[in-house]
Amino acid sequence: MTTAGNAHAFPRSDRSALGVWWWTVDRWMLGIVAVLICIGVVVSFAASPAAAARMNIGDPFHFAVRQCVFACVAAVVLISFSMLDVKGVRRAAFFIWVAAIAIMIALPFIGHEAKGANRWIEFAGFTFQPSEYMKPALIILVAWMFSEGQKGNGVPGVSIAFALFAVSVGLLLIQPDVGQTVLITIAFGAVFWMAGVPMSWVILLAVAALGGLSSTYFLFPHVASRVDRFFSPEKADTHQVDAAGVAQAAGGLFGRGPGEGVMKRHVPDLHTDFAASVGAEEFGLVFLLAVIALFGFVVIRGLQRAMKLNDPFQQVAAAGLFVLVGQQAAINLAVNLNMIPTKGMTLPFISYGGSSMIAMGLTLGLALALIRRRPGAYSHNDGLSKAGTYS
Repeated sequence: MTTAGNAHAFPRSDRSALGVWWWTVDRWMLGIVAVLICIGVVVSFAASPAAAARMNIGDPFHFAVRQCVFACVAAVVLISFSMLDVKGVRRAAFFIWVAAIAIMIALPFIGHEAKGANRWIEFAGFTFQPSEYMKPALIILVAWMFSEGQKGNGVPGVSIAFALFAVSVGLLLIQPDVGQTVLITIAFGAVFWMAGVPMSWVILLAVAALGGLSSTYFLFPHVASRVDRFFSPEKADTHQVDAAGVAQAAGGLFGRGPGEGVMKRHVPDLHTDFAASVGAEEFGLVFLLAVIALFGFVVIRGLQRAMKLNDPFQQVAAAGLFVLVGQQAAINLAVNLNMIPTKGMTLPFISYGGSSMIAMGLTLGLALALIRRRPGAYSHNDGLSKAGTYS
C-alpha cells in the first residue's frame, strides 16, 4: 500500500506521532475497515427511507445522515486508539470497563427500556449502550490478567479474570442480553484457550458455558420464544426472518439495483439487525460474499499478526479482539441466513447504530494498537517490509 503520495505526506524520517503511527500501523487493515464503513453508509442510505416511513419520521434520510455522523466518529476513535502504546491500551481498557460497568449497574434506575430489555441510556435523541464498550475492554483486561498470572509473581490472574467475566455476564443477564452474553463468553473462552491454560480447564469452561446457555431457555421467555420459532417456524410468527430470506432470494446474483429493493419495507429491523438482507436484495449475492470476504480478511490477517507478536499479553489480547469482531459478524450473518435463532446483534460497521459503530471503531483501534510494528514486537519480519514497517 506504500505509494509516492503516502511517502510525500508522511516521509519515513517523520518522527511525529502521526508519522510514526502511519509507518507502523497495518494500513491494509485500515483500508478494509474503511471499505466496510463505506458499505455501511451505502446500505444505510438504501434502508433509511423505508425505516423512516415506518417510524413516521419526516426526513427519509434521517438514519442515513446519523449513520454518516457515527461513521466519522468511529473513524476518529479507531485512529486515536490505534496510536496508543501497549501501556496506554491497558489503561484505556481499565477505565472503559469500569465506566461501562458503572453505567450498567445504574441501568435499572436510569436506563431506557425497549422490547422488554433495559440496555440503553437515552439523551439528546441518541441512545448509548454501555455493554458495547465493555466487551473489548473486558477482553484486554482478561488477557492482561492471564499473562500476569503466568509470570509467577503471586498475582491471582486467573481468579481476577474470572471475576471480571462473572461481573460482566451477570450485569448482561440482568438487562437481559443473552446475545451479548454468548458473544463475550465465546471470546473469553478463546482468550482462555490462547493463554495456554490446561486443556482440562478449557473443557470445564466449555461444559459450564453450554450448561449456562441451555439454562437461558428456561429462565428467559424471549429466548425460549426465539428458539421455538427457529425449530418450529410453522407454529410461530417468523415474519421478519422470512422477509429477510425473500429479500436475499429476490436479489439474485447481482441484486435489483441501488434503491430498488422492495422487501425492506416489510422488515421491521431492516436498518439494524437485518441490514445484510437489505444489501443482498439491492446488490445481490455478490454483496454478501464480499462482506464475508472482508470480515474474513480482517480476522485472518489480525490473528496472523497477533500470533507473531513476542509479548504474551499483546498476542492474546489482540487475537481475542479479532475473534470478538469475527464472531459478532458471523452471528449476525447467520441470523440473516436463518442458520441460528435471532439474536438482536448488529453487523459490525454496516448495521445502523451509534453504539455499535463507535464501539467497533474502539475495538479495532485497540487491536491495531496492539499489532503495530514496534521495536522488538515481532520475532521476525514475515509479512513486513525490510524497513520494519507494514507494506
